[in-house]
Amino acid sequence: MTDRAPSGTTATLDRELLGRLDRRRPGLLVGSLASGALVLVFLYCWGYQIANGIGVTGINRPVFWGFYIINFVFWIGISHAGTLISAILRVTKAEWRRPVTRSAEAITLFALAIGGLFPLIHLGRVAIFYYMIPYPNSRMLWPNFRSPLVWDIAAITTYIIGSALYLFLPLIPDAAVMRDRAAAGLKKRFYAILALGWRGTSQQWHSLEWGIRILAVAIIPVAVSVHTIVSWDFAMTQTPGWKSTIFGPYFVVGAIFSGIAVLMIAMALLRRGLALERFLTDRVFNNLGLLFVTMSLVWGYFTFAEHLTVWYSGDLFEKNVHHVLLHGDFAVPFWTMVVVNLVIPVAVLSFPRGRRPLPTALVGCGVLVGMWLERFLIVVPALSTPRLAYSIGDYLPSWVELGIMIGAIGVFACLYFTFTQLLPIVSVWEMREGWRHAGSGGESGQTSEPAPRSPSPSPVPGGGAA
Repeated sequence: MTDRAPSGTTATLDRELLGRLDRRRPGLLVGSLASGALVLVFLYCWGYQIANGIGVTGINRPVFWGFYIINFVFWIGISHAGTLISAILRVTKAEWRRPVTRSAEAITLFALAIGGLFPLIHLGRVAIFYYMIPYPNSRMLWPNFRSPLVWDIAAITTYIIGSALYLFLPLIPDAAVMRDRAAAGLKKRFYAILALGWRGTSQQWHSLEWGIRILAVAIIPVAVSVHTIVSWDFAMTQTPGWKSTIFGPYFVVGAIFSGIAVLMIAMALLRRGLALERFLTDRVFNNLGLLFVTMSLVWGYFTFAEHLTVWYSGDLFEKNVHHVLLHGDFAVPFWTMVVVNLVIPVAVLSFPRGRRPLPTALVGCGVLVGMWLERFLIVVPALSTPRLAYSIGDYLPSWVELGIMIGAIGVFACLYFTFTQLLPIVSVWEMREGWRHAGSGGESGQTSEPAPRSPSPSPVPGGGAA
């Protein structure tokens, strides 16, 4: 059967998406070198802290949580870009999701890996990390099951395993194609390991489709529970400014919001840097832009509800924190957060011209800054304004904390650039399936089962031929 699509053949699709992996791109090389330099900064600062102790940071009483916990919550939020958004789009069978899913799923895995490092960095003495592992013991001396660190490591471990599987399963057919295209050598062995002996038989396609569907459904509650548990790190305490019953959904909404922001930025860079205009179309940006502005309004609603109840309650200690946020030392970052997270997205993305690649990417950059500020405003003002006046303090991050924060961005970029140069960032077999579906005249929003592949030779090996 010859698969046709309105814009070309599957051979053209393979040449455009897979051929990019055979060519060197100066932009990717420069990005890899720049991010590699930031990785060195990250390793140096962390090594300096390990050698000299946690005292090299700005953490002190009463602000015992600083940049490390702020960045932990921030990166875990970004991880919702892929698994949650991609899973929801798969479950709802949104056809326009096909060029987006792999990019989003890669963001999830890499952001989770970085976010999971920050509790270890905050721990200071990395050698005793096993105190955080929730394993049973007879004397109940450790771990402390009431510690948020234990909750976090259990939740993140579950999420990172599920996200790795969710990224890996859809990679198998494309890895098989790359295996059969590669010349004998290390690269061919690498792709052969990823392909797991894939030959594109009917049974393999059936198992793959069912595996992806099951994971898509299962990963959604896991992703929601992870950021809910992260919010309980704060909400389960008696600290003014943290005692809130809506912190769970508030954190989840913020996570999805920041996840979409980083996805928009990554897609705009990929579209420009890899010339993917034919796949990451204006329609994709328009649809994600609509989802983006919706999440901005939902975030604004939760923020308003949170501060309204604090103001109306009349609780003296809660109002002290509320005052420093709205009118005191933290007023500038607070209102900056409101502008970049609510005012600008609604003003720009409410109009079709604003939902194009460049405007959405710029809005996404602003939202990332705003969501980092939100995490900062959750952690620092509440700790620096405790109940007892004599213990009021401030927090100033050290160069070590700043270096680790900036270096973590480099680690993420380095992992993403490496992934982009080794594997197709747009799922080839899903695009083929979408073209086949479009050529058959099926109704929008429904997916078709990929045609069974036989192990016999075909124009494009690996079970991925049209």
